Amino acid sequence: MNIMMMTNTFTPHVGGVARSVERFTAAYRAQGHRVMVVAPKFEKMAEGELDVVRIPAIQHFNGSDFSVVLPLHAHLASAALAFHPDIIHSHHPFLLGGTALRLARRHDLPLIFTHHTMYEQYTHYVPGDSRALKQFVIQLSTSYANLCDLVFAPSQSVAELLRARGVRTPIEVVATGVDVKAFTQGSGPGFRAAMAIPEDAFVIGHLGRLAPEKNLRFLAQAVADYLQTDSRAHFLLIGNGPSEEIIQKIFSRRGLVQRLHHVTVLEQPLLASGYQAMDLFIFASRSETQGMVLTEAMAAGVPVVALDAPGVREVVVDGVNGRLLKDESVDACVTALRFMAHLSSAQMTLLKEGARRTARDFSQESTAAKALALYEGVRQRKQRGNRQAVTYHEEYGIWEGMLRRIRVEWDIFKNVLDAADAAFHGEESEDTKQP
Repeated sequence: MNIMMMTNTFTPHVGGVARSVERFTAAYRAQGHRVMVVAPKFEKMAEGELDVVRIPAIQHFNGSDFSVVLPLHAHLASAALAFHPDIIHSHHPFLLGGTALRLARRHDLPLIFTHHTMYEQYTHYVPGDSRALKQFVIQLSTSYANLCDLVFAPSQSVAELLRARGVRTPIEVVATGVDVKAFTQGSGPGFRAAMAIPEDAFVIGHLGRLAPEKNLRFLAQAVADYLQTDSRAHFLLIGNGPSEEIIQKIFSRRGLVQRLHHVTVLEQPLLASGYQAMDLFIFASRSETQGMVLTEAMAAGVPVVALDAPGVREVVVDGVNGRLLKDESVDACVTALRFMAHLSSAQMTLLKEGARRTARDFSQESTAAKALALYEGVRQRKQRGNRQAVTYHEEYGIWEGMLRRIRVEWDIFKNVLDAADAAFHGEESEDTKQP
């Protein structure tokens, strides 16, 4: 198949969606399929990218590390025509997501949408953040999903939430897989030595984009509190983003800077070594739709302590591969860290084995095979529909083509209107409640 992936984030941007697109692209190509990625331009992009179409974009939107695509990409139509896609897979409901919908409707192609993100958790990046804006983005993504042929949910929790929000399009759970073999390689002791971390230290680690929606103030406070009770403990932080400063301040105020080891970006094979340098991975985000970094850590044999949240509870099994915390409090988190640090060698070995088993369940090969089978199914259904359509008088063909283009623009416009209306009336009803 020829698969067109359309995403608002891609390498070198560091984030879950970019990594998901990158992994599925690699897995599809490894199985003999051709993939074209359509993504914004970013600073420090790799040169000579294979089958990647870059769209002009505004860099560092509103002080973030995101790029915002400019509506000037007429050359994309000719690139799509030359590529001759069988499937269009959209990874966002806006910007290039709208372009994906137009292309799919124009060429009678199946449109798949992965609902990667709880978008209402990210409205703080937009001026005028409000309850109404959160409702707007929820309705916008829900309406977009209903314009697609198939929706991928990264976890069962997200699938259930989307159905509750009114998504009528068929939903399939397709998590982003992990390259298990890649994370079994590397050298934890070597990485510790390079970072001046003592061999006998108990290393608590975290990796990801350092942003407010990841609940990193809470995480940093909990880790710092624990470090103050255990002189053997160190914190290995891998990632960059706007929350770097607050993490540094928390450790500085506690006099713990010497036991905070920060690396901004790691690529394989050093990434595997970074994970293997950890004794424990900690995760506090409640905005995730899947636990990608959790399965990476587990593939490296690292148990996890995490808050119970969508996308997390499908991966972390309390007592099997780590600890899943129902109580979001610093004290509960510190208690869990202390519990893990004082496990016997045999008990920790059992958790590490459980972590590796979990990672194998989320292997890149199995998740890609599932996605490809779903692509083929929706493609065949679309072709059957097209064959049925040919039975209509051919003289209506040109008229239908024009109408289709008008209809897709109306669908996108109505999508925005419906979302705005829902947000407005939702806020209005809340404001008019009697005290």
